Amino acid sequence: MTVGIVRVVFRLHGNQSLKEKRRVVKSIIDKSRHRFNVSVAEVGDQDVHQRAVIGVAVIGSDGRVLNSLLDRIVAFMESLGLAELVEHDMELIALGD
Repeated sequence: MTVGIVRVVFRLHGNQSLKEKRRVVKSIIDKSRHRFNVSVAEVGDQDVHQRAVIGVAVIGSDGRVLNSLLDRIVAFMESLGLAELVEHDMELIALGD
């Protein structure tokens, strides 16, 4: 069994309030969940207007497949054009045999 996680950091230009930020973050999260059927959540910087940190988690038996899936999710989030992707960190964790 392999667990894949990715942390994606976005810069939200022009946001002046947390309400505006929530609208953008909710859209990215909802569209990603719907398209890929994965676990997605805002995982950091909740009180910062112009920065969003989103985490994605997947589980499966083949690390290569999970790596490819996480790459596609990051590319999809960036392609939405709702925020500027600043960085992303990915990790695959093998558990058991």
